[in-house]
Amino acid sequence: MPNTFGHLFRITTWGESHGKGVGVVVDGCPSKIPLTESDIQKELDRRRPGQSKITTQRKEKDIAEILSGTFNGMTLGTPILILVRNEDARPEAYAEMEYIYRPSHADYTYQVKYGIRNWQGGGRASARETVGRVAGGAVGGKLLEVLYPSLEVIAWVSEVHGVKSFCDPNKITKDKIESNILRWPDSENFDNALKEVEKAQKEGDTVGGVIDCVVRGMPPGLGEPVFDKLEADLAKAMLSLPASKGFEIGSGFQAARMRGSEHNDPFYMEGKRVRTYTNWSGGVQGGISNGENLFFRVAFKPVATLAKEQKTVTVDGEEVHLRARGRHDPCVLPRAVPIVEAMTKLVLADHALRQKVLDCRP
Repeated sequence: MPNTFGHLFRITTWGESHGKGVGVVVDGCPSKIPLTESDIQKELDRRRPGQSKITTQRKEKDIAEILSGTFNGMTLGTPILILVRNEDARPEAYAEMEYIYRPSHADYTYQVKYGIRNWQGGGRASARETVGRVAGGAVGGKLLEVLYPSLEVIAWVSEVHGVKSFCDPNKITKDKIESNILRWPDSENFDNALKEVEKAQKEGDTVGGVIDCVVRGMPPGLGEPVFDKLEADLAKAMLSLPASKGFEIGSGFQAARMRGSEHNDPFYMEGKRVRTYTNWSGGVQGGISNGENLFFRVAFKPVATLAKEQKTVTVDGEEVHLRARGRHDPCVLPRAVPIVEAMTKLVLADHALRQKVLDCRP
């Protein structure tokens, strides 16, 4: 199973949803980067379950323990192992899943591929795996703070079940995003979006939506021109997330309805810096960042676990009905915001180190 992401800055996540713990090994982080458990904890607190009435009520403190790779608050340049122990696992809630495949989950596909699966909460296929991604992203974020002090990564929920938010990606602040349980950027449609989540929750159903992300203070030159284009690595990062179903950068699919004369981003000079009047490219041209704001969107499906009865089959091929138990989010979006940010930081940290190698050329 490919559990490793990145080239020079690499993470390997490990653990299952209802095992003893989950975590990450970060390899390739340079030495002498300031890093403490509190740096990781503040990001895990944004991802953890039970943080509001519209998230799963699984009670996990998600306390980060750094077991290796740091000394006196600084990275050593050696592998960094971060452990988060599972404290509120309830595998008994999934007893039926040993014999029944949950619709739109990875139960059947894992069984077909490996011939065995951990049916307790989905095992590796559970969103609990993203604890390691967020912890690794926190390390990547500390590296980016050293390399590019003005760089900031901000994601937010831009759409819930067709209800859209309105904000300026160039001006939105993290304080605004964190001021409400939806991580919603404006006041105009907040109540309508929240009602969609609460209605689905009351009816034993779920809803999906879209997360937008902007990276401000981007340096030009990050990314590779062929297979490892910056947007290609971002797409892989985002589409590897649980429940993600779509990715677009800049104009995205809207570009298909535009002419070249509309879509091109004309250049101009701002002092000695090359700028663009528009940003349909989303900050990336030819697979390489141009220094404008990086902007992309990720679509998430509704959570597959429903309290409503659904048709399914057993491992023996018997057709049955299933009403899922357990504790699950009616909408994954609020807790997915810090995960999108974490994966963005991992991609940028990796490409930043690649660029540093090139910068050593004569």
